[in-house]
Amino acid sequence: MLRSIRYGEADRILHLYTPRHGRVGAIAKGARRTRSRFGARLEPFFHLSLVLHEGRGDLFTVTSADTLSAHGGVRDHAATLDAAARACDAVSRLFETGDPHPEVFRLLANGLALLASDACHAQAATGLAFRLKLLLAAGIVPQLTACASCGATEHLVGFSGAAGGVVCSGCEATAFRLDEEAYRFLVDALGAPLAGAPQASERALRQAERAIGETAEHHAHVRLRPLMGVG
Repeated sequence: MLRSIRYGEADRILHLYTPRHGRVGAIAKGARRTRSRFGARLEPFFHLSLVLHEGRGDLFTVTSADTLSAHGGVRDHAATLDAAARACDAVSRLFETGDPHPEVFRLLANGLALLASDACHAQAATGLAFRLKLLLAAGIVPQLTACASCGATEHLVGFSGAAGGVVCSGCEATAFRLDEEAYRFLVDALGAPLAGAPQASERALRQAERAIGETAEHHAHVRLRPLMGVG
């Protein structure tokens, strides 16, 4: 579950991400009553098995809910709670329709499970690797093997969100400087499992975050929430 919002006197509106129907909205009637049949299951970051009834409106109605994984460890630390919220927010912004993307569902479930198992996965490197894999699933992963403007494979010294990836020294007029360490992080993070996200310096991670953010903004018209703050 991506998000849960109080509605009316006793209901909840749920923002869900599903493997077969993408992002959907649902209402759980009476979920906030003391003796609700849903108990405490309908909370963000839970992995649930739901039965949904499709009515006439935009929202499904939840008729039953079973917990597959509560990802309880996510709530043990402020850092993991924040990282989980930002992961769900990124999914919500990049995949806001009902189009099926089962790979996004698996990525999110894996990311939440990692956060629940070990707080070290709340580090910025894992969060950026997660976002980079979301861009891949969205079909807008940045070009990293050659200049996105002219196709050159050497002297890749900058990054241009508008061009769609790294650029060479001859095409860097509208790009920002991308250090070799930041470039290696992007390449390695894209190819490695999420649990094995590479480490990098703060400077390199900030450059990688800018590259990911500019790609999302230029090619999906989505502005992602910052992971690393200002400075």
